[in-house]
Amino acid sequence: MSENRYVRTRIDDAIATVVIDRQSKLNALNRQVVAEIDGAFAALRDEGSVRAVILTGAGDKAFVAGADIGVLAGMDPLSGVGVSREGQDILRRIELFPKPVIAAVGGYALGGGCELALACHLRVASDRARFGLPEVSLGIIPGYGGTVRLTRVVGLGRAVEMILSGDMVGAERAAEIGLANMVVPHEELLERTRTFAGRMTRNAPVALEMALKSIYQAVESPMDQAQATEATMFGLLASTDDMKEGMAAFLEKRKARFSGR
Repeated sequence: MSENRYVRTRIDDAIATVVIDRQSKLNALNRQVVAEIDGAFAALRDEGSVRAVILTGAGDKAFVAGADIGVLAGMDPLSGVGVSREGQDILRRIELFPKPVIAAVGGYALGGGCELALACHLRVASDRARFGLPEVSLGIIPGYGGTVRLTRVVGLGRAVEMILSGDMVGAERAAEIGLANMVVPHEELLERTRTFAGRMTRNAPVALEMALKSIYQAVESPMDQAQATEATMFGLLASTDDMKEGMAAFLEKRKARFSGR
């Protein structure tokens, strides 16, 4: 499906797998890699056959081992803001993607790589995974939303510790603090992540989209506004074919056949 230099996509059984392949640089992000990731997700957004996306890195060493430091070293204040905002916008589009997005982390997820994993809705880590935001050791801070998302995912105290120390955490510790949803053997990473995704793709696609919207609205809104959004989504789903099919299948004691409408 993809003809990019660094990012390739394949679709199998309603699950798209997006692979970042820049192994000579441990899949590090540069402007082209980030643009190709953005393009891959844009193509998958309206692809009706796709109900979930797995994002992973090629090779056994890294998911994404950060950004290209050679490029960052040439920043001035104005271009630094531009680099940050561009990355933030692209990762925000992943966070707001209407289908479940799961990061399959099989090695280093550092700096921009950790931020990319945080922008995904869920994270499955192999037992070799290492997460970290070491930007302060370079005289900068996370710039792709890391200070915001890490705090929301693991809590204030743990986020401050990780960001100010720059230390890496292993897979088991990542699971303990909620940074990873599960840890699996390295050799089984993609297989287990596909199984995890399958627990979602069997459900009604429109309901999944509405649930994601409501969840992320809740994170960013006061309680009353978040509940109003939830009620609106709940009501809208009553007009869908999927709701009618889901209810009928339950009452008839059979498996639902969702159409995504």
